Amino acid sequence: MSTPVTLPPGAQASPSAPPANPPLDRPTAVTFGEAFRFWLKLGFISFGGPAGQIAIMHSELVERRRWISERRFLHALNYCMLLPGPEAQQLATYIGWLLHRTWGGIVAGGLFVLPSLFILVGLSWIYLRFGEVPVVAGIFYGIKPAVTALVLHAAHRIGTRALKNGWMWAIAATSFVAIFAFDTPFPAIVAAAALVGWLGSRRWPRVFALGGGHDDAQASYGPALIDDDTPTPPHAAFSRARLTRVLAVGIGMAALVLALLVATQGWQGTLTQMALFFGQAALVTFGGAYAVLPYVYQGAVESHQWLSGPQMIDGLALGETTPGPLIMVVAFVGFVGGWHKEVLGPESLFLGGALAATVVTFFTFLPSFVFILAGGPAVEATHGRLGFTAPLSAVTAAVVGVIVNLALFFAWHVLWPKGWPGPFDGLSAVIALASALALFRFKLGVLPLLGAAALAGLAVTLLR
Repeated sequence: MSTPVTLPPGAQASPSAPPANPPLDRPTAVTFGEAFRFWLKLGFISFGGPAGQIAIMHSELVERRRWISERRFLHALNYCMLLPGPEAQQLATYIGWLLHRTWGGIVAGGLFVLPSLFILVGLSWIYLRFGEVPVVAGIFYGIKPAVTALVLHAAHRIGTRALKNGWMWAIAATSFVAIFAFDTPFPAIVAAAALVGWLGSRRWPRVFALGGGHDDAQASYGPALIDDDTPTPPHAAFSRARLTRVLAVGIGMAALVLALLVATQGWQGTLTQMALFFGQAALVTFGGAYAVLPYVYQGAVESHQWLSGPQMIDGLALGETTPGPLIMVVAFVGFVGGWHKEVLGPESLFLGGALAATVVTFFTFLPSFVFILAGGPAVEATHGRLGFTAPLSAVTAAVVGVIVNLALFFAWHVLWPKGWPGPFDGLSAVIALASALALFRFKLGVLPLLGAAALAGLAVTLLR
């Protein structure tokens, strides 16, 4: 019997076991055009968060097309799970790079993001332009409580994987107190947790080496184009010259765009500050999109005031209903901030918002491309030996506490929309409780949940 595939919680590799008699022929080489069409399709169907997106890629690339073997797929996923940023987008970039060199990685990772960017720009414009229309307002009235339940469910989902012992529970509780009571910056929490994990692994390795990786699997779907024993292609071989070149290009691109923004907007300009803020956010987003949301809230809502707390909830709802990585909610933050700050003047609100969303997306995802294109060759040389997961285990535990704090923040704004001690919104509470029941008890999917909540909110608004 085959060893089960080890994938993130909720990502089912396949509804059926590997074939009893897998095909014996190796797939023919994949053309760049064929890969381009697949990555474009993936960009429009990649719903379901990282678990769903990784499951789609496993089904298509490992099982059906056999472009990459099970073991090589999971080895690449191991590396992506250790990085800050969206692991599903990074995994697509990694496989695209293995297949078709640098441009293959850029196309795969770029097409994973671009459809979501265009869709979110359009939805953000509709939200700002028509958000006060009763129908639109009613839809968002119902979605906000559902989003609160989604965030709480995310904390539970991550917690069941990360909080395996008292140490991890203590780290989660400490991070919650740090951000809730002392408003500790999220990067400081990440750094402290990583340090605790690193130090703890040296003294109690079995306690801290709990997460981050995925076990090697033995499931076979037949020979793959990039198989377990396939030699590392020449372009994936490690060289210091290539590493230096990739780092120089990545850093140079960021510096060039930043210099252009400073020259046109000034150092304190909105677009410049967005570039700096989201470039930093991209380096501390361990634990997925829900982990970075508290950091984005601290900076975008509290410090820079690019948008309000309720708008942040609405943006997360839009991000949940579009394909692509959930971290694309930052494009909504950028659009709303660019619109409100009139970065291109009051006559060009849409263009200003779209430009801000593009700048934010560029600086959020550029590090992910650099991590893959620079680190991929080193990973290809270490099949089955990727470790050092203890800091990630501690960071993931800390993220649970941070996400619980975010859920409380959302609940506060939803249940007391006019602030404390204003009136309690009982109808929002009912929708939130029903949403939580649907998620925890009946395992309802995100899109059906948001659709039902939107209809409930619309009905309440129209009846009023």
